[in-house]
Amino acid sequence: MAKEIVKSNTNEQQLFTELAVLIEQSKNQVVAQVNSILTLTYWQVGKKINDNILHNKRAEYGKQIVTPLATQLVERYGNSFNEKNLRRMMQFSEEFPDFETVVPLARQLRKTIKIKAQRILLNDLL
Repeated sequence: MAKEIVKSNTNEQQLFTELAVLIEQSKNQVVAQVNSILTLTYWQVGKKINDNILHNKRAEYGKQIVTPLATQLVERYGNSFNEKNLRRMMQFSEEFPDFETVVPLARQLRKTIKIKAQRILLNDLL
């Protein structure tokens, strides 16, 4: 009977470990996907602001619009859209002006995050 209890505990522990791995892998995939989408969103935000400033062809207009725009975005969406970050998004879209270049970068980011998360998970389980 003692052997059955030990065997049962071992089976339960193995099942728990397998479920934990499955759940953690799913969570990590979600995080990687979200980061990829955020990267593309940040690029698009920067591009739209840059296009708006260029359309009006005035550097002074650009300085005037970013601050109030950031204030409104922070109120609605949080500090990720503060003035400093908006300027980074604008710079990001300037450095990579072609959307077709940004998409593979976002995919690579997703793969990198997924690999790192799997390594962390394995270390935690061992």
